[in-house]
Amino acid sequence: VAERSRTATEVRICETPVFIPASLMQTMVDAGVELAKQLVESTEYLRASNAAIPDAYRVPGNEGRPQFLQVDFGLVRNSDGELEPKLVELQGFPSIYGYQPLLAEAYAEVFDLNGQVYLSGLDATSYWAAMRHVIVGGQDPEHVVLLEVEPEKQKTLMDFRVHEDRLGIRTVDIAKVRKTGRRLEHEFEGRWIPIERIYNRAIVDEIVRKGIVTGFDYRDDLDVEWAGHPNWYFRISKFSLPWLKHRTVPATVFLDAWFRGEGKDLLPEDRASLVLKPLYSFAGKGIVFAPDDGMLGSIPAEERKDWLLQEKVNFVPVIETPEGPTQAEIRVMYLWPQEGPLTPVMNLVRMGRGRMMGVDHNRSQKWVGGSAGLIAHDV
Repeated sequence: VAERSRTATEVRICETPVFIPASLMQTMVDAGVELAKQLVESTEYLRASNAAIPDAYRVPGNEGRPQFLQVDFGLVRNSDGELEPKLVELQGFPSIYGYQPLLAEAYAEVFDLNGQVYLSGLDATSYWAAMRHVIVGGQDPEHVVLLEVEPEKQKTLMDFRVHEDRLGIRTVDIAKVRKTGRRLEHEFEGRWIPIERIYNRAIVDEIVRKGIVTGFDYRDDLDVEWAGHPNWYFRISKFSLPWLKHRTVPATVFLDAWFRGEGKDLLPEDRASLVLKPLYSFAGKGIVFAPDDGMLGSIPAEERKDWLLQEKVNFVPVIETPEGPTQAEIRVMYLWPQEGPLTPVMNLVRMGRGRMMGVDHNRSQKWVGGSAGLIAHDV
């Protein structure tokens, strides 16, 4: 993996891939499409989600569709003992579309495994053709950049390198872009190169947390195309959860609505069965399990709209490992070209034990970390 991505990965690679039954994967794929359409086809939701975009980071111009969509599921067992997906989160923002197929292919090659890596009948050639269509569009790759905050310091640097190699684009630090009139430029080998299209990987949370001074203002009316309009980062996010009505979605309400008595009938009364989540992490806020009345009351009334109360879901360990049973959180990764259908293209798996499944958790353990799902025919 390090050789093929031209850099060592800081994300722990799990010792095993995950074999996902085709029927279970299809259930998750279909659920993700249904959830996305609930949002983007709802005039009421689109109007309300404008409030989720901070004014300082509201990018003008036609948002089009969320060209990248991630839908994360954990697994529970129903009353018949069968595995079912439950939504963890969804996000209208790119994931590691370059690194993840590389990792999945490495598992299959090194361990001589059978299993489908790509979704929608794609193979490596057609996958990267679809990626080129969405990311590069009709532009010369010379004028397309992957824009990130301090990319050389990111744990996802290996993903950027794969995109560079596959698409011929460059990775550029958002702080090193300059604006000339309505155009953006970046410097390469002593030349200032016009930027025609941006594959946006810069997260506002990190810009705010690190106090990054960008080379342009997000509110500027710029002559540039976006591969993934930045507003979708906020429009399809944790903010979406209370709006979704679906068998896979745990009951979720905005905290300010809960204090008004709205949605209390949806949630368990037992505080141990609740989770408190911030909409945004750039204020140093984190997830709180089993919040008590004191915790809930300590949040100022004007900030309660930025918090969610959610039914806690007990995801089951489904992978037996030498270190004990391990949970698998599965992400379905979609592309949504402006003129085509929402298409699942790849999956990503996080393996972990305990309440938190992110890559920054479980660092001292084995048989956890980033993994990939190989889709197996049902037996």
